Amino acid sequence: MLNVHLVPHTHDDVGWLKTVDQYYYGDRNDIQHAGVQYILDSVVDQLLKNPDRRFIYVETAFFYRWWKQQSSAMQQTVKQLVNEGRLEFVNGGWCMSDEATTHYSAVIDQMTLGLRFLNETFGSCGRPRVAWHIDPFGHAREHASMFAQMGYDGLFFGRLDYQDRAQRMIKKEQELLWRASDSLTPPMADLFTGILPNGYNPPTGFCWDQLCNDPPIRDDPDLEDYNVDDVVKRFLTIANSQAMVYKTNHIIMTMGSDFQYENANLWYKNLDKLIHYVNAHQANGSKVNVLYSTPSCYLQELHRANLTWPLKRDDFFPYADNAHDFWTGYFTSRPALKRYERISNSNFQTCNQLEVLGGPASRKGFFGQGDSHTMKKAMAVAQHHDAVSGTEKQHVANDYARRLADGWQHCQVVVSNSLAALSGSTDKRMYCDNLNISVCPITEGSKKVVPVSRATQDVRRSRGLAINELVFQVQAPPLGYSTYSVSQLQDGHPPASTQPSTPTEIQNKFLQVTFDPNTGLLSSLSNLETKQTIKLTQNFYWYNASDGNNLDSIQPSGAYIFRPNSSTPFIISKTVKTETIQTSVVQEVRQWFAPWVSQVVRLYSDSKFLELEWTVGPLPIHDNLGKEVITRLDTSIKSSEIFYTDSNGREVLQRKKDFRPTWNLRQSEPIAGNYYPINSRAFIKDDVDQLTVVTDRSQGGGSIQNGSLEIMLHRRLLYDDVRGVGEPLNETSDIFPEGLVVRGRLLLSLDRPPVAADEHRPLAQQVVLQPLLTFTDGDLSPSTRLEFSGLQAALPPAVHLLTLTQWDKDSVLLRLEHQFQSWESKLNSQPVTVNLQKLFSTLDVLGVSELNLSANQWKDEMKRFDWMPQKDEKPQLKTVRDPSPWEVTLRPMEIRTFLLRVSLR
Repeated sequence: MLNVHLVPHTHDDVGWLKTVDQYYYGDRNDIQHAGVQYILDSVVDQLLKNPDRRFIYVETAFFYRWWKQQSSAMQQTVKQLVNEGRLEFVNGGWCMSDEATTHYSAVIDQMTLGLRFLNETFGSCGRPRVAWHIDPFGHAREHASMFAQMGYDGLFFGRLDYQDRAQRMIKKEQELLWRASDSLTPPMADLFTGILPNGYNPPTGFCWDQLCNDPPIRDDPDLEDYNVDDVVKRFLTIANSQAMVYKTNHIIMTMGSDFQYENANLWYKNLDKLIHYVNAHQANGSKVNVLYSTPSCYLQELHRANLTWPLKRDDFFPYADNAHDFWTGYFTSRPALKRYERISNSNFQTCNQLEVLGGPASRKGFFGQGDSHTMKKAMAVAQHHDAVSGTEKQHVANDYARRLADGWQHCQVVVSNSLAALSGSTDKRMYCDNLNISVCPITEGSKKVVPVSRATQDVRRSRGLAINELVFQVQAPPLGYSTYSVSQLQDGHPPASTQPSTPTEIQNKFLQVTFDPNTGLLSSLSNLETKQTIKLTQNFYWYNASDGNNLDSIQPSGAYIFRPNSSTPFIISKTVKTETIQTSVVQEVRQWFAPWVSQVVRLYSDSKFLELEWTVGPLPIHDNLGKEVITRLDTSIKSSEIFYTDSNGREVLQRKKDFRPTWNLRQSEPIAGNYYPINSRAFIKDDVDQLTVVTDRSQGGGSIQNGSLEIMLHRRLLYDDVRGVGEPLNETSDIFPEGLVVRGRLLLSLDRPPVAADEHRPLAQQVVLQPLLTFTDGDLSPSTRLEFSGLQAALPPAVHLLTLTQWDKDSVLLRLEHQFQSWESKLNSQPVTVNLQKLFSTLDVLGVSELNLSANQWKDEMKRFDWMPQKDEKPQLKTVRDPSPWEVTLRPMEIRTFLLRVSLR
């Protein structure tokens, strides 16, 4: 028999065209008809009418809301449906996260939040066995690695490059084994991956939702328009043709789509009939058997087939759905929101850590009652594939930002309470969220500071009055804080010299940077320790965005799709105006390229990296041209058209121009088709030199020419790209009605390739998890504790404390990770052992239990399906024992999750 698994499902975006609230309640149906609460009401009602029916649900953010509003009787009914396997949760994170622009730490947090709710509400029957990423626009290897470590048996998705799909259909390789780490011992990061046949929609002609136009099954033989024979014939044709491009006698069909099943009766009534009439043909010799099913039931049948599966080691970026339609624009879309999400993640981790270290007083203390849960949910929603991705309507983007701001307000109380408890000072703490433009009311009266740049004065507009910046070196202990007092010793100008002339060089003991005296642009970068020098020029350019009106294709550039109408970008200026600032702490060369593009080249006295702080916008559109602004670094490095990017902030992948590792690419977009997501860093190298660029947010980039690296910074577009969002990416605000101004930083380091990771991995983590600054006015009491560390000693360089968060009254969740790949460092790519009892300075660890990555299973109880790859020996996972119950060993790229029972000292 050919077994056809029908999977009734709904895809419910946690915000997209409407806000998450509007989607839940069914508000603003003038924008899009969708109401999630009615979907869940209707589905549960229909499941009860026929025990054969099945349904899967995905987005815990919505289900959590619905569940809280149900009566205890309804909750018991739903629990029964879950226990019977008729209502099955798949994926189970708070949302279905984006895969290109999300940082792994935030993805783990949002998955943990959703899965914890399901675990505590439904027990093991509510635990998803399948990852379900049907809608993200390309798929990251690190996501597959995380899903494997979370205990999933498999992953299903809908979108992959049209050329890739065509090849896989011919070879019957739409189901495969993804080896998602080159450091973790197989099968730790192996994940069975299935590519769905119709994206995530029903087969053509078989959509029976209230907004569908396909005819229902009309099965009264007395009626003139009886159509059962036609329906069965069409279905058998589709099923047999689908079976031709898959490997087993089981195939899957997604019966549902965006926000469907609001009136579930329509779907189920027709599906019941479809199953009945197709299976009735078996009596006449038909070999097709149709059944209600779920992804995990389907996966189980594939596992029972006991076949070998093709092995994949790279990722699924970039994604194109047609020759000129590369979904690589969203890697950069809404760059201000992308940065705000990254800062919010950093603040959230600080909030979590201080909530643990400050104890109960952090939640209810001197500054009132605070909570971290509001921020946790806001951050989780922000990971959705139409949130941080930048592919939502403007009013929805505003709502995501508002949620993050609201979460941070709640967390500020936690932080203030905790710092008061740890320091003994109850002075009111101020948080200056606009420090990147030198706006901070509490400090703006101070005089002993460096002059604020003209670009900063321009971009902050009327929001601040400071004329100077305060710059000094800070040393903060790990998992701790330091306190600094600022006082004015004498009147007069700050000790800084400002020179309007073009500099020839700036340098400290580590780096030397030279500038071309004729243009004012960067000309070389030298590492004085290793005696390396490369030619390095850097400038700003813009691609003219296609308006869809050309010979090749009608596809315009938009929120999702990057499509320049020429492969040659326009240079913004060949020469720059400059001025130089020099102090004992920092040297700055300030460059003006245009009224809407400026930059500060900054070198701190003790720094091994060069900082480029760019300010871009408002992008001019008076010429009726959309613009995609890049910065390009052109070097003397012989990179052979290869560059490297990180995957979600973790493992590094090699990218080669006009090349895909698993199929022969026909390149039709020489720029957009060579763009990849850069989540935290990218680099180019040859045998001698490696130039690494660390970014402060997710951005798109490529290496189009040998020795070159370009990064897209800002986009402003005048046309919708016809992928559903229905408006152009043309961001403005009350402060910037003429177009958004965006500011960011790139950090550059030059090293020898064998040791470069020792520098850039910790640097990337520092940018992701930046120190939080708080301010108090007035003198501190003599008894104030000025410095504190939550650790007994600094962790080894290879180990990063990823998670420290309160789990329940007496326990905390701890994640430790090895942050190096197995091949990248002689020094740091070695196993490291940490003693959990000797970790914290203020917590006694009384007990420890290990969990899986998502903290919804005990590690020793986690069992996954084994899969056999083709042309590869069956991997043998060696069991390596920890030295003792308290001492844990981390191997390269390993994340270990522990539930610690603790007491405050």
